[in-house]
Amino acid sequence: MAEPIRIQGLSLTEQDIFQVQRLIAAHPDWHRKRLSEELAQAWNWRTSTGRLKDMAARTLLLKLHRRGSIVLPPPRRAPVHRGRFQSELPGLDHCREPIVASLRDLAPVAVEPLHAKHPAYPTFSAYLARHHYLGHRGPVGEHLAYLARDRHGRDLACLLFGAPAWKAACRDRFIGWSDAARAARLNWTTNNTRFLVLPWVQVPHLASHLLSRAARRLAADWSAKYGHPVHLVETFVDRSRFKGTCYRAANWICVGQTQGRSRQDRDRTLSVPVKDVHVYPLVPDFRERLCRLDP
Repeated sequence: MAEPIRIQGLSLTEQDIFQVQRLIAAHPDWHRKRLSEELAQAWNWRTSTGRLKDMAARTLLLKLHRRGSIVLPPPRRAPVHRGRFQSELPGLDHCREPIVASLRDLAPVAVEPLHAKHPAYPTFSAYLARHHYLGHRGPVGEHLAYLARDRHGRDLACLLFGAPAWKAACRDRFIGWSDAARAARLNWTTNNTRFLVLPWVQVPHLASHLLSRAARRLAADWSAKYGHPVHLVETFVDRSRFKGTCYRAANWICVGQTQGRSRQDRDRTLSVPVKDVHVYPLVPDFRERLCRLDP
């Protein structure tokens, strides 16, 4: 019998793959969305609030399809390249008036959480798609988005928190994680996947101030939205582009470096930039909370 494969924190056996294959074969008229909903239902794959994790199931199915383990039906609609179209949002350029000031001149700065239907969310996404070096195609799974504005209502920065890395050796050592504890408590951490101070904003100390402001409210906002806590935040800083100064100024801890491999690199053949791994504990006893295996 083949060894289980690990995808999205799940160990999938041959029987699990066969179950997915049978589901697809038994319902050739179902589209991908329906398949993901039924799979999540069959596996009782839910968030701590009881919400069906159909988006996570859809991502899992796509990964299995790309591995050749299953064959999904063709998508019913052509994929939307959100990163390109969001960056072309009409009226985006009206915001380019330079903001050169001290932090005191802009205070109080608001760090506002945005949901997907918030009127400002398309602009938030467009900012990241156009101005962040990694672009933006939209988050998958649990996430929180924040838009920072000054006291005059002008947009300053975007912060996005989403899924943490499945493995990061230096982070796992810092926490004291065993494989079992990491699997059980990974979703009690989050990753600052995008941080963008808009390019026309030149305000000393703004970046570290925003990181501190977001960290103070992140745990409460996450619990309110998803019904479970987060106790630690991570981020990965590309050493070839950035020094990570704002994270250090906001009291984040650099715990080491990545090994220069992508999370998609199963065969260990891809070379990607080495990144510094920074973490920020949200509670003093984060190790105890993240390492215990009981519910």
